[in-house]
Amino acid sequence: MPARRLILILVAAAGLLAGAADARAQDSASAQHFVADLAAESIRVMTGPGLSDEQRRREFRRLFLGSADMPTIDRLVLGRYWRVATPEQRNRFEKLFEELMVYTWSNRFKNTAGSVRLEISGTAPEPGGGIRVESTIVRQNQQPIAVGWRMRAVDGKWRIIDLTVAGTSMITTYRQEYAAVIAENGGSVDALLQALHRKLAQLAQAG
Repeated sequence: MPARRLILILVAAAGLLAGAADARAQDSASAQHFVADLAAESIRVMTGPGLSDEQRRREFRRLFLGSADMPTIDRLVLGRYWRVATPEQRNRFEKLFEELMVYTWSNRFKNTAGSVRLEISGTAPEPGGGIRVESTIVRQNQQPIAVGWRMRAVDGKWRIIDLTVAGTSMITTYRQEYAAVIAENGGSVDALLQALHRKLAQLAQAG
């Protein structure tokens, strides 16, 4: 191969690599901004004084569920049972699981007291083109909590597909718990739906 042609190929390759590196840097920066903005607004709104339980649930639904890729989360949580569930069962699961997310996670904000802030420490690429943002929740007079945000771009916007809290994946935790319920009931998805309905009723009664 002539030296001139080789040089041109190397220059073109270097340009492509530089462009890819710039794109990754832009993705990393935009993902960090996304998490920082979401966390700041969540802390400001969800921990505000005088907020009723219903208002807190409404704000959580708007903030977190509006930023999450719930169709992907639903499929990951139900795991292999998603494939055997009927369309009606999938629809019921989506509604029940969303309500459980709202009650469970909004209650965690309810029990948050004192100064809270999120510190972002960096990002890492995820398989399939996603990105993971590493952060720490710093709380007044309490131990900090490490939180990882797994995200992917959906229609040009970042969406959350999983959270890891102190090293524990939200998706994995729910999937294992729900798979155990289904397995204990002979593979019945309906048994899980009934269990979720009972759990939701308990949470609603407790406020």
